[in-house]
Amino acid sequence: MADDALTHYTAPHPRAAWIEPASGAPIDSAELMNRLATKRVVLLGETHDVDEIHRWQLHVATCLHLLRRDALVGFEMFPRRAQPVLDRWTAGELSTRDFLIEVEWEKVWGFDPELYLPLFHFCRQQNVRMIALNCERPLVTRVGVEGWDAIPEGERDGLTPAAPATAAYRRYLFGLVGASGRPGPFGANGPDDPAFDRFVRAQQCWDRAFACNIARALAERPDALMVGVIGRGHLEYGHGTPFQLGALGIDDVAVLLTTTRGHHDAEAPGGIADAIFRIDEPEPPRGRPAKRVAAS
Repeated sequence: MADDALTHYTAPHPRAAWIEPASGAPIDSAELMNRLATKRVVLLGETHDVDEIHRWQLHVATCLHLLRRDALVGFEMFPRRAQPVLDRWTAGELSTRDFLIEVEWEKVWGFDPELYLPLFHFCRQQNVRMIALNCERPLVTRVGVEGWDAIPEGERDGLTPAAPATAAYRRYLFGLVGASGRPGPFGANGPDDPAFDRFVRAQQCWDRAFACNIARALAERPDALMVGVIGRGHLEYGHGTPFQLGALGIDDVAVLLTTTRGHHDAEAPGGIADAIFRIDEPEPPRGRPAKRVAAS
């Protein structure tokens, strides 16, 4: 009889392999990539400070670019105002150092740029347009504190109001940030506590920003494939950005995630993603380093 600690993990998940999350069934890589290449949007979830995930993102982006030469790559890391700098970077007009300075990397993101530079250089070398998906951080703070309706239209950074959060999304978010037996953000005692509204509004502002800027890019290039590089907390279970994209009329969306587990939990809820790839056990996260700018 299997050890009780392993009874939930009934499907093996080998290294370098994709599985279907609901069943744990293996997915052929070539078949998956060809299927994804027919989508409008493919979202690659990340934990921001894990090198191995960024390597995986680069590999997936490369595969999709080979199948769809019209692919765009959108990045959570950049606010919309950085778009002209991204365009100059992919046009070969900036050194690495100047690019990081001009996008104000230390201010707008702050994680070690070496985590992301392989992806940025891929876009530059292959002439893949990079799309800035974020809004200004102060807007997120204001929406959290004041609510969307209190923000003057001219100060909304081109965004439209988020579709209301579902009860399931509120539970998901509280599960991420609420400590067991202790209050969550702003003293919230549960996902339905009005004190939690401030956190939810802020999270949804980000979700909506990514969705609006994806929709804007696809309106300009309606036949393109958008590959989005976004934190997994904005993507899991169809909440967050996929939900907001649906509200904007973009339903042909796939979400890909990673795991380090060698077995699939057959009792885990389905729907977390369209496919999960097993990566190597990452080295310790780099976190946010002392302020510096990478050399060109």
